[in-house]
Amino acid sequence: MQEYYFELVVKVSSHHSLFSDFLIDTLPIGFEENDDGFIIRSDENLETIIWGLEQFTEALQKALSQNIELECVQTKLKSSDWVDEYQKSIQPIQIDKFYIHPTWDKPSADFINIIIDPALAFGTGHHPTTASCLRAISKYVKDGDRVLDVGCGSGILGVGAMKLGAIVDACDTDIVSVSNSEQNAKINEVKFENIWEGSCSLAKNSYDIVVANIVADVLTFIANDLKSVLKQDGILILSGILDKYEAKVLKFYQGFKIQEKIAQDEWVTLILKQDK
Repeated sequence: MQEYYFELVVKVSSHHSLFSDFLIDTLPIGFEENDDGFIIRSDENLETIIWGLEQFTEALQKALSQNIELECVQTKLKSSDWVDEYQKSIQPIQIDKFYIHPTWDKPSADFINIIIDPALAFGTGHHPTTASCLRAISKYVKDGDRVLDVGCGSGILGVGAMKLGAIVDACDTDIVSVSNSEQNAKINEVKFENIWEGSCSLAKNSYDIVVANIVADVLTFIANDLKSVLKQDGILILSGILDKYEAKVLKFYQGFKIQEKIAQDEWVTLILKQDK
């Protein structure tokens, strides 16, 4: 271990999910998400990442015609300090039937345990969209259901569904996400029936429940693919939607009615079913 490492604290005023997607595509290492932004740690100086974030912010402002505030603060710290501090900062969280905790914390005796180590930039249950998806899964997934997790990330949603007795397939366009999901499934002693790098259009099954926690624009792009793999009486769980984009997303899901809407902070999760 090197004597020192670099920590970059990034704060963004809006469009948190778009910055997260940018970092996932750009960084060769993991990062931590929080309410204000991100924390990136590396043995190498992170000035290049700062430059990339500044360029991305500038391009995003032009594309959206909006002002977006970005703050990047890099510090050099002793390597011996950060592991303990990092582990202390990650708190277990209980969401309906589930108790999400890292490997270094004790499981719950009262809830369904999901073990997730937040080593990479994916869901740990703390972000509102992940939390609301888990609430929906807790309520709607039944033993024996066939479930597809689209944009699986850490695999937390698929793992939760499997722990309720579902048969789960998953996909993500990022191979790191696919690998991370498989690893987290193994830690939780469950296994995806099928998991692949690519879109849900590659699915060979039809599903009782399809969950997609992505971003609003992507949910509009892949609407037909999501609907095509859903059983006639199946349920769509759509998340990653800022409340101001809810109507925009729903335009692409005509013929579906809102079964339930879960709102948390500025985010909404929509549970949809075909309107008969």
